[in-house]
Amino acid sequence: MRIAIVSESSSADKNSAIASALDGRGHTIINIGMHGPEALPALNYVHAGIIAGVVLGFGMAELVVGGCGTGQGFAQAAMQFPHVNCGQVACPLDAWLFSQVNGGNCISLRLNQGYGWAGDVNLRMIFDAFFSVERGAGYPAHRREAQKAGREMLARLSGAAHHPIAEILADLPEELLRPVLETPGMASLVDACTIKDGAAREILRGRAPRVRQ
Repeated sequence: MRIAIVSESSSADKNSAIASALDGRGHTIINIGMHGPEALPALNYVHAGIIAGVVLGFGMAELVVGGCGTGQGFAQAAMQFPHVNCGQVACPLDAWLFSQVNGGNCISLRLNQGYGWAGDVNLRMIFDAFFSVERGAGYPAHRREAQKAGREMLARLSGAAHHPIAEILADLPEELLRPVLETPGMASLVDACTIKDGAAREILRGRAPRVRQ
C-alpha cells in the first residue's frame, strides 16, 4: 500500500514519530511533510487537508495519515473533498474499528491534545491495530452487510455533495493552493501520477489560470 504522511505546523514535530511508527510494515511511505516545525512552506490544517484530498483524489496514495493539534481540523478539511473517508483516531481501538467498520482511507491523529508521555508508543499501537484487520471487513460479523451498504451509500453521498476535484482546485483562493503546490514532494508526486483531467494537471503544476487569484 502507498501511504502518504502530511503534517501541519502545530504538530510538525511529530512527523518523524509518525514515519517511524509506519516504518517496517511493508508499505511504501511518501512523507510529504512538513518534516519539522521550521519547514517551509508553513502549512496549517486546511492546507494539509487539501493535500489529502489531492493525493487521494488522484490516486497518488491509497491511505493518507495526517492530523493536527486535536485531530478535528484536519479531518474537517480533508472531508471537503469527494470520496475522502477520514476519521479521527486517538487510540488503537479507534483504529481497529475505523479500519474494519468504516474502511477509511484517511487517518486524522490527535497530535498535541493528550499526546504526552509514550505518545510515540501509542502511534505504533494505533497502526498495529489499523493494519491487523481487513479494511471494510465489518464488525461484528452480523453487521457486515449493513456496514458495507452504509459505506457505499456514503460514497454516493460524497460524490453528489462535492464538485469534481478539478473544479474545487480551480476555485481555491491563492493563499490556500499556493502553499500546497510549493510543498516539497508535491511536484514530483504530480509528475509521477497519471492525471487524466488535463485542467487539474495544469493547475497542480502551477501553469493554469484559475477562477480565484
